Amino acid sequence: MRKYFLLFIGFGLIVSSSQAQQKKAISLDDVWKAPIWRGESVDDVNWFKSGSTYSAMKDGNIEVYDIRTGLKTKTLVEGSSVKLDTAVLSIDNYTLSPDETQILIETEIQPIYRRSSKAFFYLYNLQTKKLTPVHPGQRISLASFSPDGKSVAFCFENNLYLYDVATGKETAITKTGKPNEIIHGSSDWVYEEEFEFWKAFHWSPDSKKIAFMSFDERQVPTYNMQMWGGLYPKDYTFKYPKAGEKNSRVDVSVYDLSSGKTIEIQEGAENDQYIARMQWTKNANLLSVRRMNRLQNKIDLMHIDATTGAVQIVLSETAKAFFEINDDLTYLQNGKEFIYSTDQSGFQHIYLYGMDGKLIRPITAGNWDVSSFLGLDEKKGLLYFMSTEDGSIQRQLYSVSISGKNKKKLSAGAGTHDVRFNPEFTYYIDNYHSSATPSVVSLYQADGKLVKVLEDNKALNARLNNYQISPKTFFEITTEKGVKLNAWIIKPADFDPNKKYPVLMHCYGGPGHQTVTDAWGGPDFFWYQMLASKGYIIVSVDNRGTGGKGSEFRKATYAQLGKLECEDQIDAARYLAKQSYVDASRIGIWGWSFGGYLTSLCMTKGADIFKTGIAVAPVTNWRFYDSIYTERYLKLPSENASGYDDNSPVTFADKLKGNYLLVHGTGDDNVHFQNAVSMVNALVKSNKKFDSFYYPNRNHGIYGGSTRLHLYTMMTDFIEKKL
Repeated sequence: MRKYFLLFIGFGLIVSSSQAQQKKAISLDDVWKAPIWRGESVDDVNWFKSGSTYSAMKDGNIEVYDIRTGLKTKTLVEGSSVKLDTAVLSIDNYTLSPDETQILIETEIQPIYRRSSKAFFYLYNLQTKKLTPVHPGQRISLASFSPDGKSVAFCFENNLYLYDVATGKETAITKTGKPNEIIHGSSDWVYEEEFEFWKAFHWSPDSKKIAFMSFDERQVPTYNMQMWGGLYPKDYTFKYPKAGEKNSRVDVSVYDLSSGKTIEIQEGAENDQYIARMQWTKNANLLSVRRMNRLQNKIDLMHIDATTGAVQIVLSETAKAFFEINDDLTYLQNGKEFIYSTDQSGFQHIYLYGMDGKLIRPITAGNWDVSSFLGLDEKKGLLYFMSTEDGSIQRQLYSVSISGKNKKKLSAGAGTHDVRFNPEFTYYIDNYHSSATPSVVSLYQADGKLVKVLEDNKALNARLNNYQISPKTFFEITTEKGVKLNAWIIKPADFDPNKKYPVLMHCYGGPGHQTVTDAWGGPDFFWYQMLASKGYIIVSVDNRGTGGKGSEFRKATYAQLGKLECEDQIDAARYLAKQSYVDASRIGIWGWSFGGYLTSLCMTKGADIFKTGIAVAPVTNWRFYDSIYTERYLKLPSENASGYDDNSPVTFADKLKGNYLLVHGTGDDNVHFQNAVSMVNALVKSNKKFDSFYYPNRNHGIYGGSTRLHLYTMMTDFIEKKL
């Protein structure tokens, strides 16, 4: 469950109050209509095997750049020349074949859910310029080259297919797929949303086999949404397992291309479990699968013989609370060892194991989290990772020897670094930004030496220099309970410490997520600038349960989701109320998704503290939300009824006192409109005054056309009138 986010960009200018008077105030049109905040980036990077060049999309073309200089060397594909008959084919996405002679082009993409989509796929021969459709006339999904480039696997209408590049022959690997019943090769809704993967098939390293998952969702309850627009509304139905309800049965199979036979793997007698990850080891006949129990407090790493189906559990972990799956598992080329990360020490760290599952050594250690593992250069024996060692609001790049020695910080500049290495780990691209710095995309050698700045966003800085901008300042709140919470504040450009200002708090607060990071937040930041110009102070606080501070802080909310989060936001509001420059009678709060849930809880449980609240697309009863996410943090409803009900805004609707605005999209497949309906019913039953608004057919992101402008205009008006 995550809010819809836009591209991180920043702004590196701090102005004095006298300067601010000469600059333009930001309007909602500036934020949403002709967005002044939109910067440039370097997108769709594909590294070439040579290690010295990479390709990227620019102005509809695929350009090639020298990795050592960052300079363009040639245009690989001129977009206007890729034609189907006489019509130019728009390149929405592309993949180079392993031998780099062909490109798999994706066009006319149709989104399905958060990660899933379908599109028309074409093979484009770089030498002959010939364009060949894959599965002509039909949109397909997840088309992927085999490692040898001779085949393409894809999904169509819940089945998995094989396409021979040389002959154009198509083979159906599965035939039993059916909407809302059986899915082969791609995940169901809840796996896509909560385990964060959609592609559920993988080529073996030698291209001779395909391992794939099959989802039997026939027993999963169906959720129905009405889609509005015609004379009669249409029903849109999909399988959605709410907390405590039946999940899909998930099976793993391996298809052998030479024999055409499929082996079904026996992952254990337990049906009510999750296959959270699947990947091949460096052995072309050895498949790796990570299995979790339903409560997600036990995880098994299994090695499977793809020729016989024999299963061996090589590593098993249990937790008092829960595990969150990651993609750090990496098998070494020597076939004897693997990299694995876990938070069992109290912080997320990297470990080296033998293939038998025996621990060889910890590679990282300390009272800080490895936020992501980027990869291993086996030639040099160096691992690369991002960490919070410089502070929980920072993301910095480090290297360390596989021996665990010689840890070195490579990144420069406080803030957030988003790093992508080339396959040889000789160079990386760093997208750096902070609360006071625009997105700067640079090319570096693996040792941290700068090669070239690829995008500095000078045009963005020049444009924003005309506007009134107030800096974001970080600070720490110590609550009356002694809990230390990260926070940031934005004050009006003409701030006067002798005046009292209304405060709007922004919250998300969900498990592992942070709103308080030294990074840029995109359009919301500029909305806050507009509010600041109208005399509001904006504050955001990361409560217990959020990330960056180790597992004890992150997992403190286990089995009581919402309780401590709400307490911390209320305590933070009380802290702010004591500040001499804050009008204690005018403190508001707003949030989206989990933040909408937390806002609703604060407006009921904390009714005496908050004057105004805006809840966008909130969960109002965790019994309505999906199985994987909810049970991970709350257990099953049958095991922990009080954990569900004692922190549900619906339960406390009768305590509402302030001004409350509830907003939801009727087409929200994630947090169902049912949540808003339930909250409205509870408020009406308690005879409470409130405001509500719904957006027909809009999903969890509530966007499309002028939708965001309309939403933020409405929220601004509500704040100005009610706070």
